[in-house]
Amino acid sequence: MPFRSALSGINAAAQELRIIGNNVSNASTTGFKQSRANFSDVYAASSSGGTANSIGAGVRLASVDQLFTQGNIGFTDSKLDMAINGQGFFILEDNGSRVYARSGQFQADRDGFIVNSNDQKMIVNVADESGTITGAAGPLRLDSSNIPPSATNLIEVAVNLDSGETPPNTFPFDPERPSSYTHSTSLTVYDSLGTPHLQSMYYVKTANPNEWELHTFLDGKHLRGPANPETGLFSPDKIKFDGAGSLASINGQASPPGKIFFEPIDTGSGAEPLELTMDLQGNIPITQFGGAFTVNGIKQNGFTSGRLTGIDIDDTGIVRARFTNGQNRTLGQVTLSNFSNPNGLRQMGDSNWAESFDSGPALIGTPGSGSLGLIQSGALEGSNVDLTGQLVNMITAQRNFQANAQVISTADAVTQTVINIR
Repeated sequence: MPFRSALSGINAAAQELRIIGNNVSNASTTGFKQSRANFSDVYAASSSGGTANSIGAGVRLASVDQLFTQGNIGFTDSKLDMAINGQGFFILEDNGSRVYARSGQFQADRDGFIVNSNDQKMIVNVADESGTITGAAGPLRLDSSNIPPSATNLIEVAVNLDSGETPPNTFPFDPERPSSYTHSTSLTVYDSLGTPHLQSMYYVKTANPNEWELHTFLDGKHLRGPANPETGLFSPDKIKFDGAGSLASINGQASPPGKIFFEPIDTGSGAEPLELTMDLQGNIPITQFGGAFTVNGIKQNGFTSGRLTGIDIDDTGIVRARFTNGQNRTLGQVTLSNFSNPNGLRQMGDSNWAESFDSGPALIGTPGSGSLGLIQSGALEGSNVDLTGQLVNMITAQRNFQANAQVISTADAVTQTVINIR
């Protein structure tokens, strides 16, 4: 009688309904991957093997496979939320052991470590103090303390001086009299304490062809010495250009190097003396063309102290911190892992998986390398459950359950008929 076969069918349908129910209940779970039941038929084994006319003994659940297809990516308001667009898993530290997840809901804990809702720390390739990624794996930490200031030691000046200018009418040069100089520019520099200082540069066309004087002041003090008490003259730096408008020499020294060096400057703020170098032939050199005076770029490499204001994460997982002083610093790079057989991963709950013998060892790399996907910051990967498909599967499983129950009912009626034969 087919009682045992029908009972196995009922059990199989019930197990499939459990799997479908778990999929449906996690339709809104971030990073969830739906499962699928795989069934196989059962035949009675004998020493002589099966025959062409063997009657099966029912069905059994062969395996439960997870489908690691991509879920939809939705955007959020948190830069620490991350989604993996492609293959791979986030690597998390859980009390000294490693687990893996597709869910990228992260935030900073009280100590600044980037963790998920289970207080599991995200593992990255950390960077050293200079912002260079070392390749050493460890938890990512945001430091909320002030970053120290850095004194300015290099200034790059890129302007175009009009070759058609004539010398000023007023002589001698005096920064208080605009008619005594041709053009001026300024910028802020910083000492070792982060104190800002105003540096001003005045350009004076001379009567000599292709020659200019450059006067540099810091907080109103001329960096080439005070005015001559007898003549009232300042000592300028002499800049000469060639016939093509390119820098030819500074103070009689042929260019390159195209740099002006100043003696150490006591700013009076208690900081270490400033040692400034002015580069006139950097990425964008100073020129003298037949056009209007143009500032193409003036920059310096110092900054004051700053506090953390936010972070940015690019698609390759590089994590950069932004500070109130306009600086940014690389903190690390998100690492991802993949497996030869993701279906062999052991489910841990809480949207985590663990490595197993069947999955093979973790293959670790950076986003975008090998078969690993890219990182989308400010986004989360949704569940890959297809509710419509699950509802159809649910109806099918229900029909299978009812049909097998009907087989038992029919077999019971047949058995009763046989028993009632007189």
